[in-house]
Amino acid sequence: MTVKAVSFVAKSGTGKTTLLEKVIVHLKERGYKVGVIKHDAHRFDIDHPGKDSHRLTAAGADTMLISSPEKLAIVKKHTQSPPIEELIGTYFGDMDIVVTEGFKKSGMPKIEVNRQERSTSLLCRGENYDPTLVAVASDGELDLDVPVLDLNDPCAVADFIEETFLQ
Repeated sequence: MTVKAVSFVAKSGTGKTTLLEKVIVHLKERGYKVGVIKHDAHRFDIDHPGKDSHRLTAAGADTMLISSPEKLAIVKKHTQSPPIEELIGTYFGDMDIVVTEGFKKSGMPKIEVNRQERSTSLLCRGENYDPTLVAVASDGELDLDVPVLDLNDPCAVADFIEETFLQ
């Protein structure tokens, strides 16, 4: 994989999206092209009834892409989720960094988000040791074998990503 990527993982309700929003802003301010992939373990739909794109998909299109001067969206049916590396390679080749939310079982480098009031145990340390963990963003004091970043300092998290993946 030539595009640099890091996955933010955490238990539900920990604040991954909130942290990612802020980190993305800092990376964009530094001039980086940032791609994002959100893992959804459930079914989602961006193709709404009544829209032409939905009508074409409902008619049987296996892949439907809608494009405008500002953006594009693709709806592609598949029988199982493609590997994250394939998604990055196919859709994000023009990015400096891809941050993902989820994909805790992937082999990608991970930053775990930990909010002490939500849980004192980690997904990537303890009984499920994940060697791809590169840091933890937490609001508590943790003694770990990886850097512990301040969950409430998204600039510091962006600094870590820049130093670790973009230099």
